Amino acid sequence: MNHEDVKVAFYLKTNVFGKPRAETNSFALCRGEKRCRNVNESDSAGRCPVMGRLTVGGSECVFSAKMLAPRSMWVSGRAKGKSAEAVEINRRLDELRASALAIYREQSAIRDRVTAEEVKCLLLGMAAGQETLLDYFRSYIEHFEQRVGVNRTVKSARTYRCACGHVARFLSERLRLSNIPFSALDRSFVDKFDLYLRTERRLAPNTVVLYMSRLHTVINKAIAAGIITADPFSGYEPPRPERRRRYLTREELQRLMSTPLSVPRLYLVRDLFLFSCYTGISYGDMCRLTAANLETADDGTVWIKAAREKTNVEFEIPLLDLPLHIIDKYRDTAPDGKMLPMYGNSELNKGLKHLATVCGIDRKLTFHMARHTYATEITLSHGVPMETVSRMLGHSRVDTTQIYAQVTDNKIDTDTQSLDERIAERFTVAI
Repeated sequence: MNHEDVKVAFYLKTNVFGKPRAETNSFALCRGEKRCRNVNESDSAGRCPVMGRLTVGGSECVFSAKMLAPRSMWVSGRAKGKSAEAVEINRRLDELRASALAIYREQSAIRDRVTAEEVKCLLLGMAAGQETLLDYFRSYIEHFEQRVGVNRTVKSARTYRCACGHVARFLSERLRLSNIPFSALDRSFVDKFDLYLRTERRLAPNTVVLYMSRLHTVINKAIAAGIITADPFSGYEPPRPERRRRYLTREELQRLMSTPLSVPRLYLVRDLFLFSCYTGISYGDMCRLTAANLETADDGTVWIKAAREKTNVEFEIPLLDLPLHIIDKYRDTAPDGKMLPMYGNSELNKGLKHLATVCGIDRKLTFHMARHTYATEITLSHGVPMETVSRMLGHSRVDTTQIYAQVTDNKIDTDTQSLDERIAERFTVAI
């Protein structure tokens, strides 16, 4: 291939058209169409990112020149004028072009075919032997998955894969890169990725926090391995929405237990939910319970003893009459020796939505609310010590249990105010 077959051209990234998204309540959506969103790439000073287009024979790729240039002085792929800014921009562009041509000459001298992508990787510092983010991330996931079932879970591995996928899409869609070296990571990269997840992917705030945490974990591993020295997450603190622990009140529990049901399958949905309400055992741990997890103490109290799937922390729970009745009701009906015949989690939550409507509970019910109900309404509100509740819930730290204590404190304040009002009413009547 001749030297003339290699070309490097530069242009301004003035606008980008994101992936089509349907706009709710729009005429286009009614017709089954989707509108594209036009996003202006220029900053407040009218400067736009400079992009490079590298052509090597029949292969082509684009890359970021890692600089901004004013739209007002950009003409035919260069900055016009003799100002200091224009001279500096053109100098850097000439260096990139010269570097790309030099890399091509070096590679073509030892190889028959050199692609534009290979030249770009070398130009951007992704040379052989230098660790890149996606390669390291994928390697980390492979090692992580080897420990699934030992001290890691399938769910956690899935979140790492999702986070890695979002990083790959971010590099491709926003930076026009197939990969990026660790040396190119900085705080700006972190902030842009955070914004991308919130605006382009439109993920929920808690999901953004999760994926950013997964990326930070991988980068910390790279720091520990000496691949990178500075932490690009330094000073980064994502906004965390206040977590509200939702639970059922005593009145709602009573309504749930006493309302007649016309749909047979809702009886099992209700029993499973109530079992969790009166034991605090999560859905995943309920699926794993067998008769081997039941133990009877010398005083006749029946206990469930197991370890949490999520944290592997052991928990011990004394069974009240209601969960004992549910165990007896479904004894020997579950497959594979399981204690209870469990529906899938999504099917359970769908049934709970129907159950809430039937019972006149005017809010969304999810299965995990049962665990919160046990922590607040069944235990802490009735004076069970926090350390004991923490042990029964299988929390690895008491700090986690204290979140429920704050909810309970609010409930006590409300109940106390209500009691004061009733006492005041009686006092007024007596006078």
